[in-house]
Amino acid sequence: MRIIFAGTPQAAVPTLTALIASPHDVALVVTRPPARSGRGRAMRPSAVAQCARGAGLAVLETASLKGEEAAGAIGAVGADLGVVVAYGGLVPPDVLAMPAHGWVNLHFSDLPRWRGAAPVQWAVLSGDPTTASCVFALEEGLDTGPVYSREPFTIGHETSGELLDRMAAAGGAQVLACVDSLAAGTARATAQSDRGATRARRLTVADGYVSFDEDALATDRRVRAVTPNPGAWTLGPGGGRIKLGPVTAAPDRGLRAGQVEAGKRDVHVGCAQGCVRLGSVAPAGKGWMDAAAWARGARLAPGARMGGTEGAPR
Repeated sequence: MRIIFAGTPQAAVPTLTALIASPHDVALVVTRPPARSGRGRAMRPSAVAQCARGAGLAVLETASLKGEEAAGAIGAVGADLGVVVAYGGLVPPDVLAMPAHGWVNLHFSDLPRWRGAAPVQWAVLSGDPTTASCVFALEEGLDTGPVYSREPFTIGHETSGELLDRMAAAGGAQVLACVDSLAAGTARATAQSDRGATRARRLTVADGYVSFDEDALATDRRVRAVTPNPGAWTLGPGGGRIKLGPVTAAPDRGLRAGQVEAGKRDVHVGCAQGCVRLGSVAPAGKGWMDAAAWARGARLAPGARMGGTEGAPR
């Protein structure tokens, strides 16, 4: 197979690596342009661009596949198949029709559940006990195409970043098996039903706000869902922003929602039901530290509370 690969973040790299090591020919890699990241906010190429260039592959960096330049470059390849893993943009109909065997997409959800941009985050946020990665035929609808393969995963007490890493690492072999079966003419796809379909919109900074007005399990899930992106945060006593690392639901300690109980080694915060034990925190303008160290330095008053409505903290 002569392949066009489209992807951008680190989660797409295992699949690209598997295709590079296979007998198939990765003729062009399409990825998003360099973006600012890290300390200093320097412009950096995507993880996929770095991997592709390291392997000596042709790279097209473009924010959209709708323009004539992108369509012309893709059409000139004469590809048999397009493979997409988290590219970050839609493939327009004219480009969808270019490869002889169309395009396949590795999507990190148990389709039709969590169609959209943030399937892993929404699975964690919603408390799903299991999920799956699906390789499906790309079409004009949002993640609606027939499914070639499904790889199940159990969701443990992990962040969305940790779960995505697990799924991405297994995705290379899953996609390669699909490509091999398409090349052999043995691939079979099962049509999706819209019954049970849910949408996974991209999460925002506002979704990462922890008010402690949910129960302890929901608070735990919210923090894990937005870790590492867009990140969990709350309002500390006095109203300053505090970033939150993963928390752990704990037995009820008789605390009101948002009430802080600081011990020598642990810091607990009350929720609508139950409480959570804080892990690492990062007060505004400071680096990450253990929650107990933060509490000692903050010299919290008895009955101090966190969360509440931004602008009107408890």
